[in-house]
Amino acid sequence: MAISIGIAKKDREAVAKHLSKLLADTYSLYLKTHSFHWNITGPQFNSLHTMFETQYNELWLAADEVAERIRTLDVFAPGSYSQFGKLTSIKEEVGVPEWKEMVNQLVEGHEIAAHTARGTIKAADVAGDEGTADMVTGRLKEHEKTAWMLRSLLR
Repeated sequence: MAISIGIAKKDREAVAKHLSKLLADTYSLYLKTHSFHWNITGPQFNSLHTMFETQYNELWLAADEVAERIRTLDVFAPGSYSQFGKLTSIKEEVGVPEWKEMVNQLVEGHEIAAHTARGTIKAADVAGDEGTADMVTGRLKEHEKTAWMLRSLLR
């Protein structure tokens, strides 16, 4: 059955392209946060281990929400490491940095995701896609808040 939600196919595809980048950023940040949760050491262990767990759980749920929005627009969502690697701007960490560097990288990752979210909102506005704009506005606020909370640990 053809989709008829009031957004032209080319506009849905344009928005889905932005959402795919946001999904890749979200998943990459999830993976990095989960890895840091597993590998944190030092005097900040307990608080950061717990904080990272809260954050990776939130990112996991967010990835599903973003992917399902892509599907709502009748576009297939990317779902492989290679696809995410091509779409994300978040740098992969293959080592185990000390806790301050972990926090720095997560701040940077959330700020990158916030930039991606802003671009997605703009694309959704152009397409008249209020549903995507609303969902991504919530994601933007979450990334900004998480970046602020992490950044506060470094002051």
